[in-house]
Amino acid sequence: MASNSGRQAAMPFIMITVLLDMMSIGIIAPVLPKLIGSFMDSGAGTSVGYGAAQAAFAIAQFFSAPVLGALSDRYGRRPVLLLGLVGMAVNFFVTALATEFWMLIAVRIMGGAVCANIAVANAYVADITQPKDRAKNYGLLGAMFGLGFILGPVMGGVLGDHNIHWPFMLAGSLCLLNAVYGYFVLPESLPAERRRAFEFARTNPFSALARLRELKGVETLLWIMGLSILAQFCLHTSWFLYTEFKFGWTPKDNGLSLFAVGMMAVLVQGGLLRQIQKRMPLHNIVRIGLVSATLAFAAFGAVPEGWMMYVVIVVNVFGYMVQPGLQSVVSNAVDPSRQGESMGAVSSINSVAAMLGPVLGSPLLAAVSHYPQGDWRIGAPFYLCAAIQAIAAVIGLRYFSRAFHDAPARTVRTGV
Repeated sequence: MASNSGRQAAMPFIMITVLLDMMSIGIIAPVLPKLIGSFMDSGAGTSVGYGAAQAAFAIAQFFSAPVLGALSDRYGRRPVLLLGLVGMAVNFFVTALATEFWMLIAVRIMGGAVCANIAVANAYVADITQPKDRAKNYGLLGAMFGLGFILGPVMGGVLGDHNIHWPFMLAGSLCLLNAVYGYFVLPESLPAERRRAFEFARTNPFSALARLRELKGVETLLWIMGLSILAQFCLHTSWFLYTEFKFGWTPKDNGLSLFAVGMMAVLVQGGLLRQIQKRMPLHNIVRIGLVSATLAFAAFGAVPEGWMMYVVIVVNVFGYMVQPGLQSVVSNAVDPSRQGESMGAVSSINSVAAMLGPVLGSPLLAAVSHYPQGDWRIGAPFYLCAAIQAIAAVIGLRYFSRAFHDAPARTVRTGV
């Protein structure tokens, strides 16, 4: 473990890196469906094409994330993070210049193959943080994700209303700036004595997931995490086109909605989570969050007016606490020398969900895209999200109820 002064210095660096990274992703979020729609001739075609673009990125990331995670265990977090930033910059620039849909799909595959920024950032935090502080620092990372989605989508939405290509050029420029920042400022978090030899056998994404199952008690947590992430990706895939079909929202409107989501993430994960942890055990926070998220997904699909989406965003306070809470529990159960590998495997879970989310959500949205604006049936993808999240909630309620009554040793080990 790095010294206290090293941890204090490194955490702001990785937070700024994550902020710039998420800003670049947030900038393109409101306009990517519009760009894809420029290659299509119907709302249904746009829904399917957008799902295909999202799935292409996720498939590439699924197979590459364990490789990049293992490389970060061997050579350090810093070079892998810089590779991802440069790769994402190229991805954004080429997307802006794409003249055919197949070009966009090809560059999405390339971007997914080199980008493991979230996994490496999680491993970086695990390197520099004591187990008891990981929930707090993962919450701070979550706050940076949220802040990136406060600044990015608004910028992208405003630019996209003028020209749908400008946000991609800005996002690519931010990624390059982030890479330069990291090259000169970001310190390495993994000391030489804690690095591991690279083994190809450990880079198979399926075997990486299987090795995580070997950790006693983590299998159930991974199911909860995987289902929750799947529900999130179904929502992400459907959000922009759903709001366009149902409420007539523009990229600027969607940018403002993500501004609200990001603001809530910053407030909750950057401050409120720590305050609530002082008064409530982490397992209770996660349990309440799972139920809250289930209700929020159903409400997103059912509301008849666009302004009501903002009410749901604000009320779903505990829903923003689920992922950092689960991430902390899983991280605390993993040996320090395997944080990169394990976070690469967790990233593979994200990628599986990112693949399945578009496969499930996009065709469902395409099937209901012909209904008139305001029709409740257009919310079908969100009802599916609620059903998936409800399964995760049931599993989570049962798991944490048992864990709470288990021996103190297990409670200390898993952080619940």
